[in-house]
Amino acid sequence: MSALDLGLGGKAALVTGAASGIGAAIATALARQGVVVCLADRQSCETTLQEIRQDATTYSVNVDLRFEDQVRSMVSQAVEYLGAIDLFINVAGSLATESITRTTLTTWNDILATNVTACAIACRDVSAHMIARGRGGAILVVGSTVTYNPAYAQGAYRVSKTGLKAYMETLAIELAPFGIRVNMLTPGPFPTPLVARLSDEQRWSAAREVPLDQREGRLSEIAPLALALLSDTFSSYVTGVDVPVDGGLHLRPLYLGTIAEVKRLNQ
Repeated sequence: MSALDLGLGGKAALVTGAASGIGAAIATALARQGVVVCLADRQSCETTLQEIRQDATTYSVNVDLRFEDQVRSMVSQAVEYLGAIDLFINVAGSLATESITRTTLTTWNDILATNVTACAIACRDVSAHMIARGRGGAILVVGSTVTYNPAYAQGAYRVSKTGLKAYMETLAIELAPFGIRVNMLTPGPFPTPLVARLSDEQRWSAAREVPLDQREGRLSEIAPLALALLSDTFSSYVTGVDVPVDGGLHLRPLYLGTIAEVKRLNQ
């Protein structure tokens, strides 16, 4: 248990994208508050499991979020393991770099299925569970600053994350009468598997546009705010908000190349 008690102890959480990066950081921070956590990811969650077992009981589910039956099974298994879901944190996301004249339907469908549709299906089932329990709950959706700053060759990704924000707002107003709060965290550049796919030049190009210290964020800088938004002690009157955690990057335009380099994307 950490020194600062957020009133989360004894709750149960389902976290997607928990094998690494932001999902792992949030799941680990929750465990340190005494939350029982179910980790969900397409990749192995063993590293996160080992970290969490020092502080709390934890479970894991292997899931490919592109498929509805697996998403629904994920929620069902989490309820079985945990007994209930008090907190749902949707972190999982997919990124592919394809310019508009090279976009394939397979890539487009995979990104939207993973980033938007899976969240909608999971939230549908988690929400029904929370409503039936009648004890409120909290949902946190992780977005991206690409909703503020268009990025070259990421059309599908931006559509998915913009749609995710719109869906979060609908969730917030529909679930508010049941005492279920829904919010979004919008991270800028953090050392995650998605960011790791970018070249060093692209990562530096993004980092130098960050007003605060011109650097990528540290995972330790996002988990505390995530927990605060999930906590009724700290955020009981907060729902439907999108909180950027990006060092101010959403205030700056992204520049990733010269005009010639931009033209070459589609030549």
